[in-house]
Formats: sequence, structure tokens, C-alpha cells
Amino acid sequence: MRTNQNDQYLDQFIDYLKNERGYSKNTIDSYVRDLRQVKNFFEKNGGFSGWDKIQTRDVEIFLQNLASQKLSRTTQARKASSLRSFYRYLNKRNLVTNNPMVAITVRIGEKKLPQFFYANEIRNVLDSQLDHDELSLRNRALFELFYATGMRLSEISNLKLDQIDFDLKMILVHGKGNKDRYVPFGSQANAALLAYLKDSRPNLLGQNQDLHYVFLNEQGNSLTGRGIEYIMKKVFAKAGIGSNVHPHMLRHTFATEILNNGADLRSVQELLGHESISTTQIYTHVNMQHLQRDYNKFFPRNKKENEAN
Repeated sequence: MRTNQNDQYLDQFIDYLKNERGYSKNTIDSYVRDLRQVKNFFEKNGGFSGWDKIQTRDVEIFLQNLASQKLSRTTQARKASSLRSFYRYLNKRNLVTNNPMVAITVRIGEKKLPQFFYANEIRNVLDSQLDHDELSLRNRALFELFYATGMRLSEISNLKLDQIDFDLKMILVHGKGNKDRYVPFGSQANAALLAYLKDSRPNLLGQNQDLHYVFLNEQGNSLTGRGIEYIMKKVFAKAGIGSNVHPHMLRHTFATEILNNGADLRSVQELLGHESISTTQIYTHVNMQHLQRDYNKFFPRNKKENEAN
């Protein structure tokens, strides 16, 4: 009975993540894997008698075991975060009274600054897709939209035609946690999208049922996140940028560029759909790196010292 109750807690948490938080299947699967790993660990090491019986020391032993397996600090922190979210849910729903995560912290070291592309690199990529075949038209529209809006990979792959207002040049983005926001796009992205929708998408769709997804693959189905990653690696490598790239770098590029050109942090937060401005603040560090580099390069006294050296 107790085992069933503990499994029921996990099932309820999954429903909460899916229906109330609006998390994607991949994110939910990650939570489930982490929590089942915790449960399996305790079952193999002294038995698992319930989520309400786990103490802080038990969690510390679990994390020490992860460290002994040479797992990265980031992986350890993610698993601790999954457990922390689970107990926060259990406490709020009054399902358990204990919370062993209160005193648990996992240091992951200095946060890496986001990687981004320079304007000339983006231009090389876009210029490599100037042909008028279906795939070049699609790829140009895809990367123009990424670059112009800073949308997430999932937001682009799930984008539907009725979310785009071409008159206002606005997109209604369905973001994380079922939170909608509007993002504008410029004339370059507008032209690329219209060309793709007129001369490419109908041919890609063929005889398939139209489910109204904007970006389609060669079989006429919606372009998945994995498909977009594959296309990006191929196109960017061909443009001489290298294949070690990820769509999220385009989001970073968008944020970095608008900050460098005078946008305020609150506006960037809104455009990116960040729940907290602290998430957006990482881009100020990138901005400061630009300032420091430009200062060292162009400040007259520094230039003389550099030349002397």
C-alpha cells in the first residue's frame, strides 16, 4: 500500500508538470528519470520506506554516490534540482511534511557565458542560402527568424501559421509553462518567410495533410527540434562557421546584439520570455566583455601600450 502511495505521488507530480506547468515531454522525462534513480538508489541501499522518510543525510549520501561515479557537477545539480522541485510540490500539496532538500546545495562552479555568433558569421550563413530551391528558401527563413526573434528551438519547431501576423510583423509565441508573449520581427525575416511560404512550403507539403506548422521537412511533416539541429550543423559547416553549433546560440546572439545596440534588460527579458530577470542578466556579462575588449583595443593610452609591447 505504501509503495503504491509513493508511486501515486510521482504520478501526481508528473500530471502537475504536464498540465499546470506546461513542461515538454523531454523535460518531464528528465524529472522522472532523476526521481526514479533516487528511489532505486535507496531501495538498493537500505530500502525505500517512503518519500516522507528521506532525510537530508540520505540525500547527501546519494549525491556523494553521484560524485564517486565522476558525474559532472552540472548533472549532480540537475538531479538535486529535480528532487528539490518534487519536495516543493509534495509540501505545497500537504502530501509530506518533511523537506530534506532545505539544506542541500550543489556548487557547479562559475556559470559559463553564453556562446554567440558575430554579425559577419550570421551574414555568411544567410548568404549561403540565397538559392531558390525549396530547402534553401526554408533554411534562410528558418535562420532569419531565429536571428530576428531569439525564439527557443521548441518555439520555432512548434510554430504554426496562425501565430504570425505579417501586417504587424509580430509572432504570438507559445512559450514555456504555457506563457504566451509577442515578439516582433523585421523586414529581412518577413521577406524570407513570405518567399518560403510562397515558393517552398507548398512543394514540401505535397499531398500531406496540412497541420499548419510553419517549417516542414522534405517528407512534408513538421520539422522537429532534432531536424533543425541537424540542418543547422550542416548549413553552418558549409558556411565555414564549424559544425559544433546549436540553435540556442542563435538565441544568445539575438540577446547579445540587441543589448549591444542599446536595449534595456527588461525588454530583453520580455522578448526572450524569461520568467526571472536574473536569467537575462547573464547577457550583461557578455556585454561587459565586449566593452572591455573594445576599451583595450581603442582607448588611446592602451593602444600605445599595446604597440609598445
